[in-house]
Amino acid sequence: MDKKTFTVAGGGPVGSLLAILLARHGYRVGLYEGRPDSRVTSIYQGRSINIALSDRGWNSLQEIGVSSDAKSNAIPMYHRAVHGVDGELSTLPYGQDGDAIWSVSRGGINEQLLDIADSEANIKTHFEHRLIDVDFDAANAVFRVGGGAETKVEADYLFGADGANSKVRRLAHHLPRFSYSQTYMPQSYLELTIPANSDGSHKLEKNALHIWPRKDFMLIALPNPDGSFTCTLFLDHSGEPSFESLQERSSVEAFFKSNFGDAMELLENPVDVFMAKTATPLFLVQVFPWTFNRKVGLIGDAAHAIVPFYGQGMNCGFEDCAELNRLIRFYDHDWDAIFPAYEARRKPNGDAIAELSKRNFIEMSDLSGDRRFQLQKKIEAKFSKQFPALWTPLYSMVTFSPEVPYSQALRIGDEQNKVMQKIMALPGIEESWDEPFIMEQLFELASKALNN
Repeated sequence: MDKKTFTVAGGGPVGSLLAILLARHGYRVGLYEGRPDSRVTSIYQGRSINIALSDRGWNSLQEIGVSSDAKSNAIPMYHRAVHGVDGELSTLPYGQDGDAIWSVSRGGINEQLLDIADSEANIKTHFEHRLIDVDFDAANAVFRVGGGAETKVEADYLFGADGANSKVRRLAHHLPRFSYSQTYMPQSYLELTIPANSDGSHKLEKNALHIWPRKDFMLIALPNPDGSFTCTLFLDHSGEPSFESLQERSSVEAFFKSNFGDAMELLENPVDVFMAKTATPLFLVQVFPWTFNRKVGLIGDAAHAIVPFYGQGMNCGFEDCAELNRLIRFYDHDWDAIFPAYEARRKPNGDAIAELSKRNFIEMSDLSGDRRFQLQKKIEAKFSKQFPALWTPLYSMVTFSPEVPYSQALRIGDEQNKVMQKIMALPGIEESWDEPFIMEQLFELASKALNN
C-alpha cells in the first residue's frame, strides 16, 4: 500500500498523540506548532496548568501504544474533599474503592508526547510555524515561520488539532453548509497557587481534588508532584459577586475571607494575584461537519471545545485519537471511508460530553456541598455495589467506563436521575436510607426504567 502523508496543525497533547498514531501506521507526518518548543523555552513555566486524566485518557494512550510511563508524574485523586464555608470537611468518593482520576500537568504530558513523537522516524516536528491558510480541496497548508517568510506544505491529508481557538476551524467558516456555534459560560476563571510546605510536602490531603463549593462560584485545588496545588477560582464574569464587580483591594480581600477562610491561610498572595491577573473566559464550541472533502478533519478541542467541569476535555480528545486508530484498522487505510465514519462516531459523543460538562458546574459548585445530594450519592454507591450489572453511576460511566460512549452515559444518566428523585422524595429518607426496603424499591424502579 502506498503510504500517504499527513499534516497535523497543532502540537499540543492531542496533536502530538495523533501524529504518533499516524506514524505508527506507517504514514509520514509533519507536526506543526505555532508556539516555540516548550522543552527549550519553558513556555509552561509559571503556568502549571493541571488537567484530570481518567480511564478514557489512559486507555486511549495504551491503545495507541504509548507507554504507561506517562503516569509517572501523575497523582491519583480518589475523592473530592469538600470544604464548607465554616471550614467543615467532607468527602465524596469518585467511584468504588481504588477508582481515581489523575492530576497531571498539561505541559508535562505534552512534552512527554513530543519526546515520543521525536523518536518516531516518520514524524518531523516544526515549531514557530503559525498556520495562515488551508486548501480544503487539496489538504495543502501555508505557515508563517517565526515572524517572517511563509512556507507552503503539501500533504495528502490534514488534521486541525489546534485547540479551542482553532485556525483550521476558523478557515472552514467560508465553506458551504458549515455550522458553528460558540457559547460563553457566565463564569471565567483565574489560577492561584497553594505552595508546598518547606519540606516539600502538601499542605492539604494529597490524593484528593479539593473543592470549595459556593453555589454560584467555587475554588478547586489539584495536587502537583512538587508539593504545591494548582488552584482555580471559577466566578461569574459580571454581576455580584464577579470578576467585574471585585475591583477594590478591600472588597477582594473580604470576598476571599468570607468565602474561603481556611484556604486564605494556604494560598500564595491570593489578593495580589487576583488584582494582577485577568480572568480567562470559558466557552463551548460545537461545529458540523468535522471533516471536509475526505481530505481535512478536526480533532480534539478544535472539533468540540468544552468547559472543564467534568475534567474530560483531554480525555475526549485522546479518545478521538483512539477511535481514529480503530477505524484505520477497520477500513484498512481507506480514508474515503475513515473520515465520515470518524465524524459519525465522535460527533454525538462530543455533543454529549459538552452537555455533561455544563451540567457538572452545578454539581461541583452547589450540589457537592449539599447534604441531601451527598446522601443521594451514598445511596447510589451502595446500590451500585450490590447490583453492578444494573446500575453504574453517571460519574463512573463517564470517568471509569471507557466502553460506554458519552452519548449513552448521558441518556442512562438522565433515566437514573428520574429514579433517584423518586427515592429521595420518600418520607424519612434521611433516616431510613440504609434500610433493606430502600434498596428493594430502588431495584424495582431501576429495573423498570433502565430495561425499557
